[in-house]
Amino acid sequence: MKEENYIKLEFPSRSSNEAFARAAAAAFAAQLDPTLEELGDVKTAVSEAVTNAIVHAYPDAIGRIVMRLRIQGGNTLEIMVKDFGKGIENVEEARKPLFTTGGSERSGMGFTIMESFMDKLRVRSVPGKGTTVVMQRAIRLRVGRR
Repeated sequence: MKEENYIKLEFPSRSSNEAFARAAAAAFAAQLDPTLEELGDVKTAVSEAVTNAIVHAYPDAIGRIVMRLRIQGGNTLEIMVKDFGKGIENVEEARKPLFTTGGSERSGMGFTIMESFMDKLRVRSVPGKGTTVVMQRAIRLRVGRR
């Protein structure tokens, strides 16, 4: 699939940067002329991925998060959120609804939410080295849009 445009951001795992990541993703996705629903879905998925990195990858420290957004094939948005934190021991188990390592205040629905709002979700993780989440969402072409 041909890459047409991209951005790459790096920021510390501070909770205040979650809102920034959402806004940056929305601004980048705007060039695809998404509906408000599509834009909301993208923002929600980014919020979940970045929050997971903040809460789970670096529970006792401030670490580094990289977010890359790409447009491919004219209307597919790909979002990658990568951390260099503690990693996930069992990705399959972590992707199950209600599974959490964040204590009783966490819902355990992050991956489930990402998966429900995006067309594709891939999660790769190496314990002690970090986690990479890659999500894809096709933005529907509307009449009159090039």
